Amino acid sequence: MICGLWGRKIGMTQIFKDDQTVIPVTVIDASHWVITQIKTTACDGYDAVQVGQVRKKYNNDQFSPAWLKEPRKYFSNMKEVKLSEENTALKVGQAVEFYNDLQEGATVNVFGTTIGKGFAGVMKRHNFSGGRKTHGSTFHRAPGSISFWATQGRVIKGKKLPGHMGSVKRVMKNLEIIKIDPNAQIILVKGSVPGRPGSLVFVQKNG
Repeated sequence: MICGLWGRKIGMTQIFKDDQTVIPVTVIDASHWVITQIKTTACDGYDAVQVGQVRKKYNNDQFSPAWLKEPRKYFSNMKEVKLSEENTALKVGQAVEFYNDLQEGATVNVFGTTIGKGFAGVMKRHNFSGGRKTHGSTFHRAPGSISFWATQGRVIKGKKLPGHMGSVKRVMKNLEIIKIDPNAQIILVKGSVPGRPGSLVFVQKNG
């Protein structure tokens, strides 16, 4: 069994339940992924499948083994997904339909890369309060003292300072699947997931 699937974050919306309560959901598009390679324990030391996302201009074309000779031309992304056990039913060129194994109400873990913020100061990066803005103060957004003067004589590792913010891998655990649409090949999960709209995310099944 495939342990997860790759998809593209479309964005966030909201849906209404029968009792008129509002649920914020993230829409994940899991369409146009096909198996491009099958790895086995005998040959590669582990069981996994390599999957590729077909480029938009070839979405309506039938898969051909010739695509594997020019993967950059026909696939926009190529990823690898581990298998819980060897599965002889999987074949190269087969469409990935992992969402058929999911059920509404089940929980999943969603992996993604957070939005990059560039170089940020301590107030934005670490939520420092900053200095006062009145009474002639010249200390506003600076980090302040960062170490001792004589005894330490150095800055301790891990000190909260300005630097690059965002663009790191994060996981949101135990997100509930609100709805699955097999026709549109989209999954709606409760809450937010890391990354900007259009970024790749990995949906991992719990258990």
